[in-house]
Amino acid sequence: MSGTSERPRLSVFRSSNYIYAQLIDDDNAKVLVQASDVKMKSGKGNKVSRSMEIGKLIAKMALDKKIEKVVFDRGGNVYHGRIKAVAEGAREGGLKF
Repeated sequence: MSGTSERPRLSVFRSSNYIYAQLIDDDNAKVLVQASDVKMKSGKGNKVSRSMEIGKLIAKMALDKKIEKVVFDRGGNVYHGRIKAVAEGAREGGLKF
């Protein structure tokens, strides 16, 4: 799976405590946008709801950079729980994949 400048890769990494999302242009080896819930001010809610917020945040930052279409990279994780929440949040935020 590879991302381009027209359609970057939305890479999601899930640790036991946090969730990280990045938009990566693999052709130029650049991270275009990144977000995580490590420093989220609203620590309230469960991990799934925070993951949904990270998806919405990464979508907002991507749209600010005029990126609308991405390739979703779940990082080998099962598409369920927090990974699914990031994807749904990104879709709600306006990203297409």
